[in-house]
Amino acid sequence: MADICTCGAQLPPDSLFCHKCGKPQREIETPEIERNVFAAPPAATDAATDAAPLPAPAPEPRPAPMPLNFRNPVAVRIALMAAVGATLLNFLVPILNWPAAGFFAVFLYCRKTGTRLDVSAGVKIGWITGLLTYGFAAIVFAATLIPDALSGKLGATMLEQMKNFSAQDPNMVAQMTHLIQTTQGMVMLVLFALAFLFVFVTCLSMAGGALGAKMVGRS
Repeated sequence: MADICTCGAQLPPDSLFCHKCGKPQREIETPEIERNVFAAPPAATDAATDAAPLPAPAPEPRPAPMPLNFRNPVAVRIALMAAVGATLLNFLVPILNWPAAGFFAVFLYCRKTGTRLDVSAGVKIGWITGLLTYGFAAIVFAATLIPDALSGKLGATMLEQMKNFSAQDPNMVAQMTHLIQTTQGMVMLVLFALAFLFVFVTCLSMAGGALGAKMVGRS
């Protein structure tokens, strides 16, 4: 290496730059370790770019709805509420309260569980509601008519009403009069009335449940 720079300045030994013009006098070699430290990591960004995105987690499957029977606690509670309401409304809107019980049982069940019901499911809820409603109706019926039947007031009332049909069919009126005047006959009439009440209440409740499923069960 020359001791004199091209600018004419005298250079000290092993100088890297000219102290007068600043011209470098020799190349600076960087050690291999320093080059490795300052070098960028190999293909780090490329690996991150080429990585495939993670798939979205699959949604958890909804649990299967419970069967609509007396083992379904939600259906039984709602049917019981509807039956109690129908029994209380019996004194205000008789007969109409029974299909209304099945309708509102379906409506409340859909809101409570968030499930959709078809007509068949609406009939099942109406059947449960009808059985519970009949239980309350039978208690009210028995509490109202059995004391009158035992005291004879019910028989006297029925005899008074049958006088209107005496001109049409005297033989039938005579048979009914004989039946009413006996204890076994009165028991048979009460049992027949309870059976008719069972069919009437349950059928109307199932019809209300089917109507409720048709109107609100699919919304």
